[in-house]
Amino acid sequence: MITRPYAIARRTLSFMDKLYEINWGVVLLVTIIACVGFAMLYSVAGGSFSPWADKQMVRFVIGFVLMIVVALVDIRFWLSFAYPFYAFSMLLLVAVEIAGHVGLGAQRWITLGPLELQPSEPMKIALVLALARYLHGLSVEEISKPLRLAIPLVMIAMPAALVAIQPNLGTTMILVADGVSLLFLAGLSWWWIAPTIAAVAAAIPLAWKFVLHDYQKARVLTFLNPESDALGAGWNITQAKIAIGSGGLSGKGFLQGTQSRLNFLPEKETDFIFTNYGEEFGFVGCVALLILFAVVIGYGVQIAMSARSQFARLLAIGVILNFFFYIMINAAMVMGLIPVVGIPMPLISYGGTAMLTVMFGFGLLLSVHVHRQVEIPRHSAGII
Repeated sequence: MITRPYAIARRTLSFMDKLYEINWGVVLLVTIIACVGFAMLYSVAGGSFSPWADKQMVRFVIGFVLMIVVALVDIRFWLSFAYPFYAFSMLLLVAVEIAGHVGLGAQRWITLGPLELQPSEPMKIALVLALARYLHGLSVEEISKPLRLAIPLVMIAMPAALVAIQPNLGTTMILVADGVSLLFLAGLSWWWIAPTIAAVAAAIPLAWKFVLHDYQKARVLTFLNPESDALGAGWNITQAKIAIGSGGLSGKGFLQGTQSRLNFLPEKETDFIFTNYGEEFGFVGCVALLILFAVVIGYGVQIAMSARSQFARLLAIGVILNFFFYIMINAAMVMGLIPVVGIPMPLISYGGTAMLTVMFGFGLLLSVHVHRQVEIPRHSAGII
């Protein structure tokens, strides 16, 4: 008897085959997490869909359609699309420096007709796509050769530098983490990794003196001792800790959070929305949400491991690592475990570009699952 996956691998997938092969468990989990986000945006607005929840729901519907469409597209198209998408995202980052507008003290957005876009968000996925394509064309031995390694390092450094000068330290961290993680998983030798870690550690004093802005230094100092300026630089993290701590074991209940309703929480609909969730649903609710995230990540790792081509494996693991870094940095930030950086909680925080980027990423993950039996010869990707 021929099993369905093997049978599908031997012929071209029809539209119905692809719909059947979509991992609907991932789709369901993503939808549930997004609904939690809608509820939190409804809550922080004082029990109103306006001004955040209604817009976020529309964005999710658009993102949902995008995710399904992307999932149905042949994985080989995304291979050919990788470099053009990376180049386009780089142009948008350059455009931000030339014609971008300032918001919250940083120049991160650009207006394209009716759209207000934050190019650093799609660049996260563009970098994963481009690196997956490049590394697909190399053997494990070739990855550690200096000339071969120089290209992906430049691919990581260029967007990271442009994002860093916006300034946007959080997204810079994710771009570097995504890129370095993919290099490591593709087989980069420890002879490169260990000296690099040492060099980064040695460069921290120089970065502190010459790279970090005054407000970024203040965030680090405040992280080390938030009570030193609780009404100034330490206000954000102090109020976030109060909100999460006041939730206790089971929380105050939906719509009963006081920190957001009384406007003590900073950026309550974006970067610090997880604190409102913690206040209303407590430790149990936070653990439940993190378990949902963990299950999605587990699905992503499973999808990556089941793919036959190196490009698909690296793409899937890159997308899920990007999702993981979002969650880890935001949760650690609002709990006071790391300095405050501008990273939203995926699918929960308010934001159009971030929502659509995350949904596009999940579409690519689902495309890997749908086309997991497709084999892509290494030479078909080329070196550049």
